[in-house]
Amino acid sequence: MAIEIDLSGRVAFVTGGSRGLGRADALALARAGADVVVADLLVESQLSDETDRYGALATVARQQGLVHTEETVRDIEAMGRRALAIRCDVTDRDEVAAAVGRAVGELGSLDILVNNAGTLDHAAQFPDQSPQLWERDLRVNLTGAFNCAQAVWPHMKERGWGRIVNMASVAGTLGGFGQASYSTTKSGLLDLTKTLAMEGGRHGITANAIVPGIIGTEAFHMANPAMNERIANRTVFKRPGEPQDIANAIAWLCSDLAAYVTGIELNVSGGVELFVF
Repeated sequence: MAIEIDLSGRVAFVTGGSRGLGRADALALARAGADVVVADLLVESQLSDETDRYGALATVARQQGLVHTEETVRDIEAMGRRALAIRCDVTDRDEVAAAVGRAVGELGSLDILVNNAGTLDHAAQFPDQSPQLWERDLRVNLTGAFNCAQAVWPHMKERGWGRIVNMASVAGTLGGFGQASYSTTKSGLLDLTKTLAMEGGRHGITANAIVPGIIGTEAFHMANPAMNERIANRTVFKRPGEPQDIANAIAWLCSDLAAYVTGIELNVSGGVELFVF
């Protein structure tokens, strides 16, 4: 008898769902049977020059047509699932509350949260780290996950079932040269995950973290090719992973097949951490 991941009847809320890992996660959850809210700062029908205030990656995404929030919703609906595209700034608690409220109101519940929204658009050695970007990265990568988890918690608690998956990074476990703010936020996300797991168990809520290594997203392909090759060669497979590798792991963690799995850091990194001395 084949073992299948079945998320039929579940509703997932994926932040940063317009491209890269978030888009892959949203589509994978839908293929497994879930209805999906695709939440992102960037939504095709709402783009403008004002979008650029959110940082370099937002600007590049807008200018190069890399925003796929509403397209992802159409892809999910084509599978026969329900889906919503919601513009949401995870650093704004009121926007998060409104997005979660709309999701529950229109789709009936909220069972799965994938905290994927994050930012990594600058690199600087520690003495040159910008205080402004440090604060922004904390707000987006760490406080944003806190805001979303706190907003969905009552709905999961009421139903006695919930899955929270936080997108960490090997930068959070190994550190990152020139990435003081990013690695710090991802490390903090790992400890938040453990706390959510400890407190959520009595309510049927699991919380786990995915720890990606180098993954072939749009952002990867915009980076320095020589640097990408150097990092990829540190993996066991001598290549970057694919967004689907991450999405497959998330779909499993969100299913009943992983009902007894909580508080873990699941490395989907091609073994890059094995070669750190």
